[in-house]
Amino acid sequence: MTPTERARLLAAAGPASGRGIIGETTESLHKFLVDGYSFGGQPPRLEEDLKFVPKDREEVVYIYMYRLAQNPSLLNSKRHRQAPVFLKTPDEEGEVYYHRPPLLLDLYYLLAVHSKFRSDAERLLGWLLVRLNEATHLIHRPRRFVLPDAREVDSLGRTYDPTCFTGLPPGDDEEGPRDDGLLVEKVSLALTDDLTVGDAINLFTLHEAPYRPFLTYRARVALDGPLYKSAGGSTVRLGRLEPTSPPADGPAASRNGRIRPGSPLPKPRVAPGPPAHFFRKNADSDPESED
Repeated sequence: MTPTERARLLAAAGPASGRGIIGETTESLHKFLVDGYSFGGQPPRLEEDLKFVPKDREEVVYIYMYRLAQNPSLLNSKRHRQAPVFLKTPDEEGEVYYHRPPLLLDLYYLLAVHSKFRSDAERLLGWLLVRLNEATHLIHRPRRFVLPDAREVDSLGRTYDPTCFTGLPPGDDEEGPRDDGLLVEKVSLALTDDLTVGDAINLFTLHEAPYRPFLTYRARVALDGPLYKSAGGSTVRLGRLEPTSPPADGPAASRNGRIRPGSPLPKPRVAPGPPAHFFRKNADSDPESED
């Protein structure tokens, strides 16, 4: 990619598609716990301030994201690639967008519990383990892309609707088959042993909070950056080839199919590689200045 083409891409950039995924993951964790409480009565209070001390017999679940790190096992190169967004409207069909690969992040959460009696706190801790063990995916929805004009679409170019995906394969949805080729965004959650007891004590002390039993969980997310609209296809410049005259002593191939020495290679019927986008080749009669 030439400097001129790179400047055109940067000038046509839109907002980051995944700018809110970290906050949405925390909100999904809160909602998953509240929706799954089935002991009757008032569900435990969800609190993000570790030094909060409830009154009376109120039960509290503390949810605190204490660390964010890039996943070292799933690193992507930072070069621009074609984004998997395909618009199908007549005016925009054929538009090409580029982006950098998503940034794969691990979000680490500390979950602690509080109750007036230790036995109630231990019961609440056990419920957290069972409930979060069922959270295969905190977020399971179509992948969202924000175009340079701030429109939100899915990978098929439709207006973004997080409720249009059922998670079933095509043909198994009674309300209608899922469109084939739809990219899905998934945020996984897993129990991990990330903090030692000493680290946890230091963390509670830093927040001026009493030490409480705790769990640590890791949520894995993909942070998408901005999309860049292509200003046109690439120009491929080829040198002029010397004309090759056909041999005068018969066909170019022998009986066993081998190409005879000095014979031109047969032209391929289909050009190799992906289909060209606004492809054009310069001719000597139509020179073009170099970028």
